[in-house]
Amino acid sequence: MIGTVTLNLALDVTYEVDQVVLGGSHRVDAIRQRAGGKGVNVARVASTLGHQVLVLGFVGGVTGELVAEELFDAGLTALLTPIAGETRRTVAIVNGADGDATIFNEAGPSVTSDEWRAFLDRMPWGRLGVLACSGSLPPGLPADAYAELAVRARHHDVLTVIDTGGDALTAAAKAGAVVRSNAAELRDALGDTTVEEGARQLVQLGATAAVITDGSRGMVAASHKGVWRALPVEKVSGNPTGAGDACTAVVAAAVAEAPEPDWTVVLKSAVAASAAAVLTPVAGDIDLGAYRRWQPQVAVN
Repeated sequence: MIGTVTLNLALDVTYEVDQVVLGGSHRVDAIRQRAGGKGVNVARVASTLGHQVLVLGFVGGVTGELVAEELFDAGLTALLTPIAGETRRTVAIVNGADGDATIFNEAGPSVTSDEWRAFLDRMPWGRLGVLACSGSLPPGLPADAYAELAVRARHHDVLTVIDTGGDALTAAAKAGAVVRSNAAELRDALGDTTVEEGARQLVQLGATAAVITDGSRGMVAASHKGVWRALPVEKVSGNPTGAGDACTAVVAAAVAEAPEPDWTVVLKSAVAASAAAVLTPVAGDIDLGAYRRWQPQVAVN
């Protein structure tokens, strides 16, 4: 089973409008609301690809109740830790003129040390094959919260995939996790560097492997065995907010099956899944037909 940790769960609200005009008034053509946060998106994609998932995170207030209800309605098993604060919302405004999305992310509720300990005490280690941790940390949690999860997971022989940035990224690498980020997050953590060199540095810090998305230039993976770059098959337009999460889902599934997977194969699937996610209107979905069509076409060097 893939456990997906979202420490900053959200209710994702998506508005579709004809065209976004700064300072203007907009008629909303369609609205969608569902449980979100990067880890939930990972869980949805992994489930779509046929894997068992368990959603883990914090919920609080009326918004938290809506999140829990939507996860149940979506058929996703969840083990959620209650907190006093109100679960956050995010708003994505999708521009019908070109398909681009403008995103507004609330910071999220503050989590106390007691609530964090309660979350750690409830981790069902015996049920997990891999733990995938994604997204921002809510106020109140230490910068090394993901690293702490990685260390605890290793004590229970559970592998960890952590998608984050900044200090949390380097801390996760030092804890021995498989780390995930995009090129901007990588440079924010390590300074001015190429994606290949930055991925290699994360492995040198202690990461089992590093997988970095690089926008239109594709994706890079590094382990102690080498560095690989996968090239995108074709340019796609749509909603890019779930592309990185689709990548994390593929990486987590691969690591669950083999601690040292064939990164050439993993990158082919990850690039195809990321592109297929862009074609869907909301994060957490992928176009399975496009995924299956593109996967064998991805070139890896």
